[in-house]
Parts: sequence; C-alpha cells; structure tokens
Amino acid sequence: MSRKPSRIVERVLTRLKLKQLRLLIAVERHGSILHAAREMNLSQPAATKMIQDLETDFEVQLFTRTNRGVVPTMFGDSLIRNGKLVFAQIAHAAQELDDLAEGTAGRVVVGTLLAASARVLPIAIETILRERPDLVVKVVEGTNEVLMPALRAGELDLVVGRLPTHRYRGDLDQMTLYEERIVAIVQAGHPLAARSAVTAEDMAGYGWILPPPETTLRRQLDQYFDRWSDTAPRRVVESVSYLTNRALVLASDLISVVPSHVARADLDSGGFAQLAWTVPVGTGPVGVSFRRRGSLSPAAQAFIRTLADIGGAL
Repeated sequence: MSRKPSRIVERVLTRLKLKQLRLLIAVERHGSILHAAREMNLSQPAATKMIQDLETDFEVQLFTRTNRGVVPTMFGDSLIRNGKLVFAQIAHAAQELDDLAEGTAGRVVVGTLLAASARVLPIAIETILRERPDLVVKVVEGTNEVLMPALRAGELDLVVGRLPTHRYRGDLDQMTLYEERIVAIVQAGHPLAARSAVTAEDMAGYGWILPPPETTLRRQLDQYFDRWSDTAPRRVVESVSYLTNRALVLASDLISVVPSHVARADLDSGGFAQLAWTVPVGTGPVGVSFRRRGSLSPAAQAFIRTLADIGGAL
C-alpha cells in the first residue's frame, strides 16, 4: 500500500488524456454523465466506460451517485480541480502564441477589488501600456469570493485589492502594496456632513451602503454594530459597484463606507463629504495575489513589478 501513490503518479503522467479531463470537468459541471456526454458528442455508455477505465487505472472512485446527481469524490474533486488549472494554462499558452504571432506583447488577466479599481490599477495599466503598448490587459471586477477561486483555477493571472486576512492563502502568494484606510462618505448636503464630530448614535437613523457579508470589511463592521445594537443600520444596500454606490449617495441620505483612495476624487470634486467619524476597522493591506504553483508569464511578472513600484509611491 505504501507504494500506491507513486503508481498513481506514474499512471496519471502516462495514461491520462485531455479528453478524459474534459469529460470529468463536464460531469462535475452538469452533475450528470448523460449531459456531459452530450456536450462532448459521446454516447453515455462511452462516457461511462471512459470514467470506469480511469477508476480502474488509478484504483480510486471518482464519482458517487446521490439524490443531487453525480458528485465527485475527494479523488474526483482533486483531479477536476487540477484539470481546470491545466486547461486554463493551456488556454493562456495558446493566447500567448496568438499574441506573439500577431506581434503583440502578451496578455494579462487581472481581477480587481474595489480598493484597487479607482487608483492603483488604472495607474498601473497606464504605466505598463507606455512601456508595452501592444500588451492586452483584461480586467475582471468582483469580490474575493468570486476572484480568488478564479485565480486558483488559472482563469486570472493575479488579483489586486484589499488582501484577505485569513482565507485563500494556502496556495497563493501575496504582496502588500500599501495600507488603506476606510472612510464614510455622504452627499455634500447630508445633515451630518457639516458636523465636526459624528458618533454611531448620530448615524443610527440613516441607511447604509455596505459590501456583501462575505467580505472582510463587512464582517468587521457587523462585529462593530453587534456590540452597539442600538446603532445597527436599519436599511442596508449591499453593493460593490462604486458607480451605483456614488449615484445612490448623491441621490439620498445613505452613508457609504469606501477605501480612502477610491473616495479621494469624489471628495475633491465637492459633491461628497467625508463624515468626521473614524471607521472602526483600522487600516488594511491592499496588494496583489497570484498563484504559488506555476510560473507567471513575462507580461504578468512585468505587471506585478509595475504595481509594486506604484504601491511604494502611494
């Protein structure tokens, strides 16, 4: 039994085919061998035999049947998760070949959180495009709950924004660019805007715009409001879209909490005001996350160096 893992490694390297990996991924996505077979233009018996052959080769069970359909075992989940990364890397390689053939300077897919989207990321893109005018940069916006799994699966090259405090660190590297302070903003005509000091009690009657519950910032704020139940928000809009949030703030008496770099331009414009209240979450690191395993493309490495240079100057 002690030699079994090495036999599995050898068999994976010598027998596993991309078509088999595609089938496993399709079965997980559909929860059905029949639907996965149709997607791949296979008969169900042929797809079933392909899976059975893999299970025989590797001496493990890859799927179980439940009332929710066909579900991967821990062995199947491991193979599928790494298979997705394989296909993502192949897609990146193919894209890089296309870029080189077309005379461009590569491609970088960047996930961005709100903390980075208004200042550091635009500056980084502008800077690197001056150095590499043919570089293609794709930006994907979201929360850590969406972006980090995509990064781990190889769908993104890196993620820029407020670094998660505990989760997602196992197979990712992180680089801190700068420390970010969170501020509370309102429209310039808000009843609390002119006060020299604002307390939690002063804000108790107003609605708030907050990030979703799965974010670190929201959990920190919820812990604060739980300690002071009389001041908990009565109305909450959950949103990470700054364009939506700023429009809501301008049109209402809602209070929004945002990273200070994000709010800077709007505060300078005069249409918004920062409340004289210290948001009780301290400062947090804004940085870049990327996969620990696997190599970054030259373009992605150059983008990270650009981010580091800009972060050091902020």
